[in-house]
Amino acid sequence: MKATGAELLRFLQGPKQFIVPIYQRRHSWNKSHCKQLWDDVCRVGENEETTDYFLGSIVSMPSDTTTLPTIIPSYLVIDGQQRLTTLSLLMSALGRAIEEQNIDIGIDRGRLERYYLFNADEEGELYYKQILTEHDKDTLIQLLREGQASDQTSLLVENYRFFETKLKSANLETVYKGIQKLMIVDIALELGSDNPQLIFESINATGVNLAQADLIRNYVLLGQEREFQNRLYKDYWYPMENRFGEAYTKRFGRFIRDYLTLKTRDIPPLNSVYNHFKRFMDNARSPEDLESIIEEIHRYSEHYVRIVLDEEGDSEIRECFEDIQALNVDVVVPFLLEVYEDYKQGKIFKANLIDILRLIESYIFRRSICDIPTRGLNRVFAKLMEKVDKDNYLESLRVALKQMPLYDRYPSDSEFRQELLIKNIYDLRTCKYLLRKLENYGRKEPVSVDEYSIEHVMPQKLTEEWQKDLGENWEEVHEKYLHTIGNLTLTGYNPELSNRPFTDKWVEVFSESPLRVNQSIAKANEWNETAIANRAEQLFQEALKIWIDLGVPRKEPERCYQENRKVYTLADHRFLTGEVLELFKQLQSDIQKLGSVNEHIHKTCIVYKITDMIFVSIQPQAKGLLLVLNLPFPDINDPRGLCKDTTNKNHVGQGDVRVKLSSTDELNYIMCLIRQAFEKQVEERRDE
Repeated sequence: MKATGAELLRFLQGPKQFIVPIYQRRHSWNKSHCKQLWDDVCRVGENEETTDYFLGSIVSMPSDTTTLPTIIPSYLVIDGQQRLTTLSLLMSALGRAIEEQNIDIGIDRGRLERYYLFNADEEGELYYKQILTEHDKDTLIQLLREGQASDQTSLLVENYRFFETKLKSANLETVYKGIQKLMIVDIALELGSDNPQLIFESINATGVNLAQADLIRNYVLLGQEREFQNRLYKDYWYPMENRFGEAYTKRFGRFIRDYLTLKTRDIPPLNSVYNHFKRFMDNARSPEDLESIIEEIHRYSEHYVRIVLDEEGDSEIRECFEDIQALNVDVVVPFLLEVYEDYKQGKIFKANLIDILRLIESYIFRRSICDIPTRGLNRVFAKLMEKVDKDNYLESLRVALKQMPLYDRYPSDSEFRQELLIKNIYDLRTCKYLLRKLENYGRKEPVSVDEYSIEHVMPQKLTEEWQKDLGENWEEVHEKYLHTIGNLTLTGYNPELSNRPFTDKWVEVFSESPLRVNQSIAKANEWNETAIANRAEQLFQEALKIWIDLGVPRKEPERCYQENRKVYTLADHRFLTGEVLELFKQLQSDIQKLGSVNEHIHKTCIVYKITDMIFVSIQPQAKGLLLVLNLPFPDINDPRGLCKDTTNKNHVGQGDVRVKLSSTDELNYIMCLIRQAFEKQVEERRDE
């Protein structure tokens, strides 16, 4: 390997060709990258004191075609293709601007193109100094030759138009001077000696999630014999890229993580999928082994886009996938991939597949209603298939779910009922999903709820008339039932309804509403605690038909939930008095300022959630507050060293970080720790 500094224009001069290999990603620089390049070029062009400007490195190695003496030297671009391509667009647009404005800046369009864009004495593809991958090759050629291209959606076209527009009002001589000052590091690899994959990894070792797809593709294709490499790309990888479309960069790394989870029953972190993939590929001892694995990945990628990207052709199966996706639990995908593969292989019929999907949907939804933490779901679905007898698929799955330990249980009807009737449904991400499912159950022609908004029948702000209708204990009724399922519905008149009296809402909307979820409201003469509770019970009976019970006896009777669960308040915590109570109130106030936070008071602790995700649990003690933060201990930034590691230890609360708050002097520092847990849960919610 040789690395030397070089002027960009001198680097491009002479007969040569730079080929972007098939395993490289397509052109991905956007307008912001072009603007940065443009600003840099103009700045150094205007500054007479600046003699050069470092642009970056270009890593290349000879193509094996250079062994033929009649062909001009050609090089594979291992790294630097984005800046090289973008500069070609800029110089092509500059050449046309020189010609159109008919000015002398020391070079004309013809020489600019002959020196830096084309091999003037060659024909066919050899005429072009740069050849891109299959996706972009023709578009770049069209732009360089004609200034326009047939694929108007390409970033190449967008970037060319950007430079074209800028050049109309720019000083072209300044632009050319800036380009002349551009310097690169020319890193030339030796064919057969240097390992281009290792060099590519070291250059791109950023740990950025979006790079995983590119690293994986390079690892598979780089270093393979040319004919075999081309076949792997054209038969498997290129079809996968097309299948994912614009979602390829964002989604392909996630797909590989799900594939690896399915194959290894272990879940790689998203930012290290590439490293886990390399270890998995150690099983490929020969080209035949490699092709077999890539063929399987290709097959599962088709399943993935059907499940995750709504590409399933069968409407009944697609509806099941869409409902599961609405629950925002991506960790279920590895399990679904295997189930769908078994369906495609004929191991289960369509009816079995639908029953399995509805069972999984019910499990996930019941867990969320019953506040069973989602964090354990990745482990559940990674290992669940090990417990399934594929000769008795559905029943063995039911048994496996029924025998889950208490913290991963499939909630019973009684637990589901007591939680659904009292839960704050309005603040759940799945609120509209719940109402949509209740509305459309049994309908031959489903109603699209997107055009409807969520309505509180008893409004969020009570008028005197509403207080009178609710009775003497109106404050208690309002606090208890406002956001519960019995008081929520769908309507197209939400802004108009506001907090108007129930009789007005009934006359104008509910009495003639075509929606099923409004039928019980239409039959009500008044809206009070009894009416809300009755409607909640009716909706629960419908919910039992949608989110089904398992119908399989448990090995042991359920122990932790009783039919009439006590509702706890702060007064039930005996240590919340005096200074400890004042300390708690200050902490409580600061936590609630973080954003949309829900407080839940339990027997042993008080927890705070972002919708259904706990980020901190607080246990009052005699001399302060014991906090458990919901994030892995290695992730906590704790300069003072106050936190304790509770990983794999039994304790109250959810998370691996424990810290004590004893005085108001520590409050600001403790809030910094809590904010880390809060932001961690926000980030995980965003990634789902």
